[in-house]
Amino acid sequence: MDEVLPGVLHWTTFHEGIGQPVHSHFFVEGGALFDPRVPEEGIEEVARHGRPEVVLLSNRHHLRHAEAFAEAFGCPIRAQRSGLHEFSHGPSVQPFEFGDAVAPGVIALEVGALTPEDTAFRLAAGPGALLFADAVIRDADGRLSYVPDSLMGEDPAGVRTALARRLRTLLEADFDALLFAHGAPVTRDGRALLRAFLDAQDGRG
Repeated sequence: MDEVLPGVLHWTTFHEGIGQPVHSHFFVEGGALFDPRVPEEGIEEVARHGRPEVVLLSNRHHLRHAEAFAEAFGCPIRAQRSGLHEFSHGPSVQPFEFGDAVAPGVIALEVGALTPEDTAFRLAAGPGALLFADAVIRDADGRLSYVPDSLMGEDPAGVRTALARRLRTLLEADFDALLFAHGAPVTRDGRALLRAFLDAQDGRG
């Protein structure tokens, strides 16, 4: 578990369901956990840094170990309203809307495209950070990418176009760091990296 930005903890665990490492974050000042899985050190390691007040899902597919954290700390799990059908048989997940302040220093921003509820969270930490669900991932070599076409439904080209449009609007947010549910953090020059990625995608037509 590492502090990648002031008050933002990051850790990686292996997700057996998808067969690859995934990334979790805790914004201590805001009391917000994002797409958390239990770290190797255990839930008590999170508590050593602060008490979580809410578990935030960046999309409906990122429940991960949210229930364990909710039980341990007595805090709610929240996801954007459009994804709540995923939890009709439990667990209890409370809705938020795009544009809401979902925790102190955390704003939920709309991405959509891949799934209607896909969210980017803007964190008031350090130079400002955007935390992505599946809209943008970071490969092992450090490059940004989209998820494979096989995960984009029947119209991958249309999804990529919609993603690029939404991501362009996010460039207007106040941030310089990038955090990912799938990929290592970018702690500086994240806006320039995201813009360069989008420009390269435009160049591919």
